[in-house]
Amino acid sequence: MTITDDLQKLLDILPQDLRQVLESHPKRDILVEVVLDLGRRPEARFPNQAEYLSEVPVTQEQIDDCIQRVGTFGGDNRAGIEQTLHRISAIRNRTGKIIGLTCRVGRAVFGTIGMIRDLVETGKSILMLGRPGVGKTTALREIARVLADDLHKRVVIIDTSNEIAGDGDVAHPAIGRARRMQVAHPDQQHQVMIEAVENHMPEVIVIDEIGTELEALAARTIAERGVQLVGTAHGNQIENLIKNPTLADLVGGIQAVTLGDDEARRRGSQKTVLERKAPPTFEIAVEMLERQRWVVHESVADTVDNLLRGRQATPQTRTVDDHGKIAVTRQLAVVNGRGGQLGTVEDSFPPARPSNGWRSSGQMVALPQLPVERVTGRSEFDRLLDESFNYSESIDLDAATRVPGPNGEDLPLHVYPYGVSRHQLEQVISVLTLPVVLTKDIDSADAILALRSHVKNHAKLRQMAKARHVPIHMIKSSTIPQITRGLRRLLNIDDPEMADDRELQLFLHNGSDDEMDALEEARLAVEQIVIPKGQPVELLPRSPQVRKMQHELVEHYRLKSHSFGEEPNRRLRIYPA
Repeated sequence: MTITDDLQKLLDILPQDLRQVLESHPKRDILVEVVLDLGRRPEARFPNQAEYLSEVPVTQEQIDDCIQRVGTFGGDNRAGIEQTLHRISAIRNRTGKIIGLTCRVGRAVFGTIGMIRDLVETGKSILMLGRPGVGKTTALREIARVLADDLHKRVVIIDTSNEIAGDGDVAHPAIGRARRMQVAHPDQQHQVMIEAVENHMPEVIVIDEIGTELEALAARTIAERGVQLVGTAHGNQIENLIKNPTLADLVGGIQAVTLGDDEARRRGSQKTVLERKAPPTFEIAVEMLERQRWVVHESVADTVDNLLRGRQATPQTRTVDDHGKIAVTRQLAVVNGRGGQLGTVEDSFPPARPSNGWRSSGQMVALPQLPVERVTGRSEFDRLLDESFNYSESIDLDAATRVPGPNGEDLPLHVYPYGVSRHQLEQVISVLTLPVVLTKDIDSADAILALRSHVKNHAKLRQMAKARHVPIHMIKSSTIPQITRGLRRLLNIDDPEMADDRELQLFLHNGSDDEMDALEEARLAVEQIVIPKGQPVELLPRSPQVRKMQHELVEHYRLKSHSFGEEPNRRLRIYPA
């Protein structure tokens, strides 16, 4: 990476004693900002620390002297220095007099967007999110330069506070061939955005700090005219935008929808749910957690839909090391959509294959069983998955004959859930790596997994399944143990005698050490005392949430458990079968 900061020009506006301290400071190259507040000691801030530059408080004369050396302060109380990217922000008293300054160092970092260069080249609109100081504006400036110079596109930057292309009438060379439109007052930013499209025929609009409803509407108007948008918004994560009524339109907006009885039952949800209102203005979102670690949502629409349905998104995490090597991983969060991360996998998944199994002829076809050595635990799932993927690579979809999967069926198995929590189903499939695909179309299903109570009261479902020769597998309740048992039954996999680490993850809520310890305690009690010795066991006192997880784990072993005692000493007792 190449860094240009013109730091000396910023130091020149500071009082002489402070300038001398910073010029000889060992960390001057990573200086973030200098803070001058009337009557307080001057402070220099670095990425991970701050220190005082002098023991003498700042005077009004020093502040006035600094003001004279910089440009004019605009309506957003910001000023700059000609031909630099530095930003000087003012704090005023009630009469409008400036009594404080924040002198922020602006740096042009060439090469900072290597992590998302492939996304920039797709031509899709990109939204950058992150806390202040994480480098959003720096990345925006570099994206504008790459689009203009390397990809030869017509780029127009809407530079509200002259922070992207620097102060003055001549734009900083860091933006390359991109053009810059200045904004007279922050309230007019949305008007300048529309003006840029109507007057200057851009292919790309770059906009910093979308913060009002009018600006969000202007961004949608621009996107609908076929112009690529690259912008930043206030918020750390997509969840922040969904909950922000002013900016929710950037990710499609949300609305309350009332479902019919059948649809609500099929989803396993309430009748009134939140859904996305429209296509997102920005198709890709990047959460800048740290300067070297970004989370990429390749499809904002899918992420928002998952979040509104209580599921956890599985975005990419892209990191870059000191040698410039980029690593891409995908987070698999499997704890009831609460964002707990139990691990990551490399972003290399086998391509999905259209199955041509039971539903190719519309009825069940008897296929010869392959001799399979039955094993328990993790190796069984690994074997199934490996064989199914190898099988999918060798199959000829146009061939008249089919080759059965390892258990006599084509994999992955397409399952139509009815009345069963789709989120919990996806959680079990993801954690146990089962070769199962959930489908919303009963015509394309190999099997139906439904709640027993719903099937009894729904004659139409039974008729549809019978007409299509699709078997119905029923479970008593929509719980993790019941769903796990039902999917194993569908795949003809034996229940393991002992639970492995992945199965313990199914019962976690937020992945804390306390929860893991409690589940491990229950597992050891069951496997070492209750089952082999036939004796009941009492566990240590736990919170109600953790006890619920322990109850679910005990049910997984098909044993009974009971909570007794008074809070905070209420605990679990496990009984032998």
